[in-house]
Amino acid sequence: MIASTDPSPTARLMPQGLFVFTLLYGGMTVLAGVLAYKQVQLWPTDLAVESGIFAFLLLVVISSTIAQLYGRDYAKRIVWWGFLPLLIASLLMQLVLGLPASTEMLEGRADDLAAFERVHSTVWRVWAAGPAAYIVSLLLNIWLFDRLRGSGEESTFGLMVRGAIASALSQAVDSVIFITLAFYGLFPIINLLIGQIIAKVVLSLVLVPPLIALAVKAARWLDNRPSGD
Repeated sequence: MIASTDPSPTARLMPQGLFVFTLLYGGMTVLAGVLAYKQVQLWPTDLAVESGIFAFLLLVVISSTIAQLYGRDYAKRIVWWGFLPLLIASLLMQLVLGLPASTEMLEGRADDLAAFERVHSTVWRVWAAGPAAYIVSLLLNIWLFDRLRGSGEESTFGLMVRGAIASALSQAVDSVIFITLAFYGLFPIINLLIGQIIAKVVLSLVLVPPLIALAVKAARWLDNRPSGD
């Protein structure tokens, strides 16, 4: 008897759009921490925001897209499992930082080595603050995004409005948690806190809605499903 060449039932259970966005989500959890070291100015104001927010907003977009098309429960599981690549990346980084550098790097590229270690060596409070803010804000975003969903067919505009509201509120909470846990007692945090909240809310209102609409269309295209499904 010739064995069947059809995909297994398990392989057919995960839609292609869900598979692709799950991979992207894992990558963004790691990249957000790497990018956070640089502060960028939000032109034309003097407000600054840590650049990890751009990867973090993509986490918001991806989790909202998954909640929209595949259900809130799956989106919540993705958020919890997002700790796994974050944990592995953190452990690998500590391993690499602890390993001795090559002779060539010590003698010829000492500045590069110092820059690498300076960027990737962070205090324990920042390592603790990031995951705490991550889990609370993303679960809050999914809950708000789902609760604001009405009955019946939804327009693209309605999808974007829900995304904007959920992201703006969850990012404000994210800023309060992260900055308080990471920096309270080290220096006055009020100005930084206000600036971060304003910057993240503005970015949430401007960037997240069109990105969610685009991501939902992309996932539907990958799944080969009609736009109304």
